[in-house]
Amino acid sequence: MTAPTLGNGLTLRRATPQDAEKLADFNSRIHSDEGWDKPDERLAAWTGDLLTRPHPTFQPQDFTIVEEDATGRIVSSLNIIPQTWLYEGIPFGVGRPELVGTLPEYRHLRLIQAQMDEIHRQSAARGEMVQAITGIPHYYKRFGYEMGLELSGGRVGFTPLFPTLKEGETEPYQIRPATQADIPFLSATYARAAARQMLQAQRTEEIWRYELEGKSSRSVIRNEYRVIQTPQGEPVGYLCHPWYNWDWGIPLYEFELKAGVSWLAVAPSVARYALQTSREYALRDSQPPEQKSAVAFWHGSSHPVYEVWKEKLPRIRQTYAWYVRVPDLPGFLRHIAPALEKRLQESLIPHYSGTLRLNLYQTGVQLTFENGNLTDASAYKPQPNDMGQVGLPDLTVLQLLFGYRSLEELKQSYADCYWETDEARLLTETIFPKKPSSVQGIT
Repeated sequence: MTAPTLGNGLTLRRATPQDAEKLADFNSRIHSDEGWDKPDERLAAWTGDLLTRPHPTFQPQDFTIVEEDATGRIVSSLNIIPQTWLYEGIPFGVGRPELVGTLPEYRHLRLIQAQMDEIHRQSAARGEMVQAITGIPHYYKRFGYEMGLELSGGRVGFTPLFPTLKEGETEPYQIRPATQADIPFLSATYARAAARQMLQAQRTEEIWRYELEGKSSRSVIRNEYRVIQTPQGEPVGYLCHPWYNWDWGIPLYEFELKAGVSWLAVAPSVARYALQTSREYALRDSQPPEQKSAVAFWHGSSHPVYEVWKEKLPRIRQTYAWYVRVPDLPGFLRHIAPALEKRLQESLIPHYSGTLRLNLYQTGVQLTFENGNLTDASAYKPQPNDMGQVGLPDLTVLQLLFGYRSLEELKQSYADCYWETDEARLLTETIFPKKPSSVQGIT
């Protein structure tokens, strides 16, 4: 990349490992919840890791920096983290922007736009079909993103609701730190969860090693992985959580069991572990341990533990959303054609033949099916005399595509969402069902 001059005495360039110290300081301050004068060392550690430690997908040049020509001071920066996700088991490349920030006095100069344009070009050159970011409400819509994929949220329970061990009773399941020797078990158990989800981030053995041992101990995105096992040492599941407390305790980001194991039997041991661990963290970090009285199962809108413990997890935290961007929607639909065809085969309309035109107002997509197979997905330009069979305003098509909202839900929220016929409605609902995901993206 040739460093372009942006005007106002600023230049956009790629980062190098030599930028680690000053970029870590910038990110620790610009993203600190406590303000510029109280840097968050956990964010500094994450930035430093990305620039100086081996990462399974990221290189230092995946950071962009805008700096003052006169002083070399960083005034804006972001990055993009390559990864592979699965759509109903079909892999596709994703670029994940992260650590997006600009000094207050340099905002409104379109510095983020310039950097987004650059990383979008980079992502396209790598063949990544989607970009996805977690971020503040509404902001990233200006760059072609839509809040279209379920993120975070879950259920919370409190100490008095969880079963305790009786006097003399031993814990039926033990929980220990995961090691590299556990990677085959972790990988198989993680993959089993994919059946419940529309999307999942792919984890190779290299990514598992990075999750277990590759991050600095103080990095904000490092998680503790734990294996759940019987007293005889047989692994039955795993969980993960951050290495520090939130206000009320630690959230469990992942909790999975292998086939044939009872969630009802294992959940009490997991809850007791989480409560005890959050109190230990509180003592370590000079926090009041008595205030750590809750366990959050942070698995999105759907998870087996919610079914077995409906009354023990009374507090519901609604899900937020990933922003997603799909620059070539017809191309992506052709890529995931096997998933669309499988949904048709298992539906009320197997072997369907016909054409579906989705009116996205400024653009559109035409899907052609023959005997249940997607034979073509191409761009379609809505015309006054042909407004398509289904209308999806703005970028709501991405909410439909990634299972975040059903067609009926979109119709209730957008007056300009429509379908012309029952056939068009049924076909759209069949190939684009609402289905939860709980994607733990690669950081």
